[in-house]
Amino acid sequence: MPSSLSILEHFSALEDPRQQWRVIYPLPEILLLVLCATLCGMDDFVEIRLWGEQRLSFLRRFLPYARGLPAHDTLNDVINALDADLFKTCFTTWVDSLREAEPDLIAVDGKTSRRCHAKTKGRAALHTVSAWAARQRLVLGQEAVA
Repeated sequence: MPSSLSILEHFSALEDPRQQWRVIYPLPEILLLVLCATLCGMDDFVEIRLWGEQRLSFLRRFLPYARGLPAHDTLNDVINALDADLFKTCFTTWVDSLREAEPDLIAVDGKTSRRCHAKTKGRAALHTVSAWAARQRLVLGQEAVA
């Protein structure tokens, strides 16, 4: 049975890397916006911001967003300042909590990112492997491989 913890409770281990006296938009509001928009298929911070503008009333059902939404540059700065490994752990724990007791089909997929290598600079192409839960339609995890 899925866990009753909210998505934000799974990400509560993340510490806000910003100086507290300079925080205008609370980290939970940024995380909820970015996670929801990304799960809805938004690919970059401009799209995430636009998605949030269109669904601000939905987001306010969970958090106040008293100062509205941050600019896309703010979203980028905050998300990139977070501990990536801890974010991955929080996300994986949340996804694991959604799994049901019944077995699910897990699809494994490998990809090579285009135009990320530079032979002259000795940089190899980026290869990733992803695990996908078919019934939940969620990525369970993704790892860079050699």
